[in-house]
Amino acid sequence: MMENAREEIKELQIGSKIRKLRQQKRMTLQALADATGLSKPLLSQIENEQVIPPLATLLRIDKAFKVGLHTFFEEEGTSKCIFVPAGESRQISRRSLPSGMTHPYIYHSLALGKKNRNIEPYIIEFENRELTDDILVSHEGEEFFFLLEGEVVFHYGDQIIRMRPGDSVYYDSTEPHAFVAVSQQRPRGVAVIYADTH
Repeated sequence: MMENAREEIKELQIGSKIRKLRQQKRMTLQALADATGLSKPLLSQIENEQVIPPLATLLRIDKAFKVGLHTFFEEEGTSKCIFVPAGESRQISRRSLPSGMTHPYIYHSLALGKKNRNIEPYIIEFENRELTDDILVSHEGEEFFFLLEGEVVFHYGDQIIRMRPGDSVYYDSTEPHAFVAVSQQRPRGVAVIYADTH
C-alpha cells in the first residue's frame, strides 16, 4: 500500500513543480530556505523526489511562492467539476517522520484535477497513538474536520477535545494542533483545509 502511494505521489512530480516555481521566481534554494524556515538540504531532497513533504511543509512553501496548495497536486486534463466516486479518492501524502516512527496521517485527496481551487478537501486516516512534538503542526489558514468513524483526541493549543463519530471542529490552524487516535478502529474523517497564500 505504501509503495502504491509513493508511486502515485511520484506521478504528481511535486518536487519538480517546486523546483520549476522556484526557478520561475528566480529564487535560490537558500532564498527558499530563508523564506520557509526549512533547511536547504531538506528542500533539495524534496525537489529531487527523495522526500515526500508533509502538508505543513507544502503550506510553508506555497506561502513563500504566494500560490495555492492546489498548484502541487494539479494534473493534466483538469476540469471545472470533479466527481470522485466512493473508494476512488487518491492517497497523496504521508508525513515524513524519522525511521522507526509510525506515520500519523494518511491523506486521500477529494479534489485532484480541479484547478485554481481555494480549499483542499481530504479523507484522513489516523495511525498515531500518542502525542509527540513531531505531529504538532501550525500554519496559516483555517481547517474543518468531521469525524466519520473511530475516536480521536484533538489537541489544540492548551485544549484537549475527545471526538466521536459525528463530531466536528473548525479552527484557526496558526495554533499548534494534532489528532491522536484513541480507538481500536482506525479513525477516519473528512478534512477541509483553507490556506491563505496572500
